[in-house]
Parts: sequence; structure tokens; C-alpha cells
Amino acid sequence: MASEPDLSRAAILAVHPELADAAFRPLPGGWHSRAVAVDDRLVFKFPQGEEAEQALRREASILAAVRPHLSMRVPDLRLHDGTPLFSEHAIIPGEHLETAQYQALPEPARQALGAAMARFHAELHALDRTAMARAGARPVERWLGADDIAAKALPLLPEELHAFARKTIADWRALPPDPHGETYGFFDGHGWNMAFDHAAGRLNGVYDFADSGFGPLHQDFIYSNFIDPDLTARIVDSYEQLTGRPLDRARIHLLTGVHRLWELAALADTPEHHATMIASVAAWAGRQ
Repeated sequence: MASEPDLSRAAILAVHPELADAAFRPLPGGWHSRAVAVDDRLVFKFPQGEEAEQALRREASILAAVRPHLSMRVPDLRLHDGTPLFSEHAIIPGEHLETAQYQALPEPARQALGAAMARFHAELHALDRTAMARAGARPVERWLGADDIAAKALPLLPEELHAFARKTIADWRALPPDPHGETYGFFDGHGWNMAFDHAAGRLNGVYDFADSGFGPLHQDFIYSNFIDPDLTARIVDSYEQLTGRPLDRARIHLLTGVHRLWELAALADTPEHHATMIASVAAWAGRQ
């Protein structure tokens, strides 16, 4: 019986026989798909299961709808609709951007990155909601309620983080609805979805629209805090200048803490993730 890599290679060569002598390299596994890079030039994604197939179709449709409206480069996803279903897109050259790498950037590069991400958010938020729903966009994943987060996350946290967690959850309970309502947005703007050219100090593009959708506008700004709050501050400042829409920095800060607690709570039944999630909560608590 052929292995999964062999089956993937056969499927790719069926549509691209000219790649027979190319170098095939499996990429680190995602939650829903297996991915293969070919000659470090093309990426092919193979969804695992019906839900993943639907998500891949939705992502392709969403990317086709947003791409013409964005200054930022995003994948041009092409579906090969057969058995198996898989997608193809050209690799956007660049690497992930992590905290230490961001902190080593000179001031002009930091400012340029903040401005580029602000424009990216502004252009997405300006898209017509009806058109995006027609393209397949759905509400983003809803966080657990405050009681559930407390019940699941607190027992896993060390005692020194309990006060932070309780205050964060209490402040979230008292938080009124987002003053700007809901918007279509990316909701995944951390450095692991960026193609950053470290030699040039610039962002070449953004990828992975699987988690994009409709959600509270301020929530779309929390994910860059995984890189550095300094970047989030620059994005927010530039976004306000571009859109004339005032943002509540305290709300973004609070939602970041809630999100990290929610991630821990959501993974409460998978102990292999606890250490990483607890470290994420501790890192944010240290910034209070």
C-alpha cells in the first residue's frame, strides 16, 4: 500500500508531470492539512477529512475575493478538485517573524512593518460584509465563556498567575460590546503567518486565511502581541491615521490576556500543550 507522501507526490505529478525531478519536502503539519513544498517554490496542501476539505474550499474562495483589494501579497490559491482534493500556490518568499527577530529590527523597519499591517487590516475591514459572506466567510471561532475559561484554565495555572487570571476574567465580564461592532478580518496576524525577509527587513506577504471571518473589530489587533506589543502599538497608530477610526488600546490589551487564557482552557484536555499555553499566559501576565 502506498504511503501518504507517495500518494501526495503521485497526485501532484498527475497535474504537473514537469515536476518529476523536483525536490519534494514535507512541511510541518497543520491542524487540518498535510503540506508539501516542491523546489521551495510551490506549496501543495492536502486536507485531512471532510471538514478540512470544506475549510480549504472556503479559504480558496475567500482569498479570491480579498486578493484584488489588498496591497499586501497573499497566496493565490488554486484548487485541484479531484481525488484527492488539494490546493497549490506559489511560496511567498520569507520566514516567520518572532519576538527576538522583531526586537533586532531597526526603527525604520519596525515602523514600515506596522504601517503595512495597519493597511492590511484597514483594507480587510473595508470589504463588503455581504460579499465576504457570499465568498464563504463565517463568524470566527467564539471563545469559551468567562465561567468556562475560569473553570478550565485556573486549575492548570501556577498559583502566582491566579490573580492575573481572575482580574482578566472579571474585567472581561464587565467589558461592553465592541464599539465598532463586528467586521470581516484576518484574526490571525501573528508572526507564524508572515513571510518576512530578514535580510531586507521587510514583510513580503501574509498567508493562512483559514481563521479569517467575522468578529469584533478590536480582536483583530491582538495577535501581533505574540510578536511584540511595540508592533501592535505601531499598527494601531497607523490604522487610526488611515481610517480615522479610534481604537481602544486598553480593550486590545485585555482581549490579549483573555485570548491566552482561552487557548489554555480550550486545550485543557490535551496535556501535551499545557506547558506552551501556560508559558504564553505567563509572558503576557509579565507585561501587566
